[in-house]
Amino acid sequence: MELLNSLVGQINDILWSYVLIILLIGAGIIFTIRTKFVQIRFIKEMIRLIAGDAGNKMEGQQISSFQAFCVSTASRVGVGNIAGIAIAVVLGGPGAIFWMWIIAILGSATGFVESTLAQIYKVPRTDSNGYLGGPAYYINNALHSPKTAVFFAILISITYGLIFNSVQSNTISLSLQTAFNFDATMIGIVIAVFSGIVVFGGLHRIAKVTEYMVPIMAGIYLLIAFAITIYNISELPTVLSVIFKDAWGIESVAGGSFGAAIMTGIKRGLFSNEAGMGSVPNAAATAEVSHPVKQGLIQAFGVFVDTLFICTASAFIVLFSSDYQATGLTGIQLIQYDLSLYFGDIATTGIAIIVLLFAFTSIVGNYYYGEINIKHLSDNPLYLNIFRILVVIMVFFGSVAELSLVWNLADLFMALMAITNIIAILLLGKYAFIALDDYTQQKKQGIKDPVFKASILPKQDGIYWWKDDNK
Repeated sequence: MELLNSLVGQINDILWSYVLIILLIGAGIIFTIRTKFVQIRFIKEMIRLIAGDAGNKMEGQQISSFQAFCVSTASRVGVGNIAGIAIAVVLGGPGAIFWMWIIAILGSATGFVESTLAQIYKVPRTDSNGYLGGPAYYINNALHSPKTAVFFAILISITYGLIFNSVQSNTISLSLQTAFNFDATMIGIVIAVFSGIVVFGGLHRIAKVTEYMVPIMAGIYLLIAFAITIYNISELPTVLSVIFKDAWGIESVAGGSFGAAIMTGIKRGLFSNEAGMGSVPNAAATAEVSHPVKQGLIQAFGVFVDTLFICTASAFIVLFSSDYQATGLTGIQLIQYDLSLYFGDIATTGIAIIVLLFAFTSIVGNYYYGEINIKHLSDNPLYLNIFRILVVIMVFFGSVAELSLVWNLADLFMALMAITNIIAILLLGKYAFIALDDYTQQKKQGIKDPVFKASILPKQDGIYWWKDDNK
């Protein structure tokens, strides 16, 4: 087992340190240029779309843009946004945060392209009035590579539906044991039962759950970080100065060299916002919209929410503590220590509750991706129910198990997912650019609610929903 763990770790080092960084950054630069900085030009429109769709009542099993945004945010925003950022600051220095911001800005363009493509190539559900889509669908329908589509569907179902969910439940278990001394087995049973109630309710129930939980969890954490920032407002210029100086090697801060700051920030950004990984498009495709670009813009903003808001909040909590390097702590323990400076012993309980919210929403968001891809593999409800049972079992297993090998396997599978998806969206990206131009032109003409027609594309091959004027 140790030999396998070591081998997988070595492969991950190569993939994540070289192959994926080149692919993801390269794709981000290409998409940023080809979309003429869509992630900057359309920020106002992104906010308008999200705010305008919040609370909309949908018919039957349909899912709104805001609900799809919340599902993707639920999966994106997890414990890594708290513990992972603390680790990044300790290992890479404050400068890692600057490079995390840069990769988020580039990744937002990639997120726009993959989510727009997911909408263009989505398919109607056969069992309800909703939709299914994502990389497995556009790889199969547009690139006509069914074997690659099956490969991707299997990878994401295992990685997100099973492995990542066991990791999230493990984190919940550890935090509740630390805060309340609860028994791990009992924690596992409770989490598994609640997970089962949600996942057996299907995509619509998951969308409903995340629609309420995501704003609450993100709001609580951002409010805490904002309060700490206001309390330390006089120190904010110093913290920002340290971040920028350390990012360029102007001022070496203990924790990492210039190179370490770049590599740590890039890796943290890529892991956190998931842009290009091929996960978020699965949620984007399920939304009911009049134009694919709407969901592309909303999901592009999701990258900012994840990295520029949540991750930055964690970074500020750590950096406002001037002795973070001397504590010898890292990860969730460092965040708990920093928060205890402001809130005392209640910080341990508070972090446990925040971790519970972040991790549980990640469990249901991760399952969401798995269900969509299981349906790509087979319409037989038996297989979906078997998958749901496996998810619940893995949630319980994660609560009571050691997960070092599981983590390494998850990293490997996610790397293979990302490579497959990036190649696909590089090949299909031109259709997202055409859709963006169409959306832009309609807005310039004064059309408040642009409508997409597949006839604007040079090829309608593989398009199943938009062919007949949305009817």
